[in-house]
Amino acid sequence: MCEPELQLQLNAAGIDNQSRSSRLRKTHGPDAIEAAYEVGLHDVGENKVQEALRKMPEVDVPVRWHLIGHLQRNKIKSLDRFVLLHSLDSGRLADAVCAFGIDRGRAVDVLVEMSLSGEQTKGGYVLSELLPEAERLATLSGLRVRGVMTMASFTAGEAELHRTFAEAREAREVLASAGHPATELSMGMSNDYEIAVEEGATMVRLGTTLFGARAK
Repeated sequence: MCEPELQLQLNAAGIDNQSRSSRLRKTHGPDAIEAAYEVGLHDVGENKVQEALRKMPEVDVPVRWHLIGHLQRNKIKSLDRFVLLHSLDSGRLADAVCAFGIDRGRAVDVLVEMSLSGEQTKGGYVLSELLPEAERLATLSGLRVRGVMTMASFTAGEAELHRTFAEAREAREVLASAGHPATELSMGMSNDYEIAVEEGATMVRLGTTLFGARAK
C-alpha cells in the first residue's frame, strides 16, 4: 500500500494528526510498517514474539514495538526489544517480568490485561480480584504499570461493548488509586475501535482497517 492510499485509510478511520502516534496496528509486513511510519504511525503491535523478532531486522524506520499477545515466561528476555507489554495477565508472569526488570536495571513498562467479556478463552484479571493485585504489583520494583489492556467479544453488541470498555476504564482507576502511573487504555480493534475511543481508549489496534485482511 502506498502512502497516499494509507493516508486515505487513516482519514476514513477518523485518525487525526494528534491521535495517530498513540495508535497501534497489528502489522502485515515491513512495507506496511514503513508506509505507516511515513504518515505518522510510529507504534507497531505484534501478537507473537517470534513474528515480531523476525520482522524487526527487516524494518528500516525507528518504530516502537509493542507486544500485545500472551508472553510465555521462557521468552521474558525478549522484552528488551519492546517498549510496552500489553498482556500482563497473571501474578506468576508479573513476578517473572519484575525479576527481569530488576536484573537488567530498568523497570519493564506493562499494561494489566483484564478479562471483562465473560469469555473463558480470554486471559487476564477479573475486576473483582484487581484491587489486591494492584496493591501487590505496586511493591514490584522491576515493572511499571502504565494502564490496562482488554479485548471485547467479537460477537458483542453496542451495549456490551460500552460496558466492557467502561469496565476497563474502571480498572485503570483502580490501578491509579493503588499508586500506579496508569494512564493508558489499550482496547478496541478494527470492528469496535470507535466505541473504544468513545470510552477513553488511548491505543487501538487497526490492522484490518488500515491494511485489509491478512493473507492466510
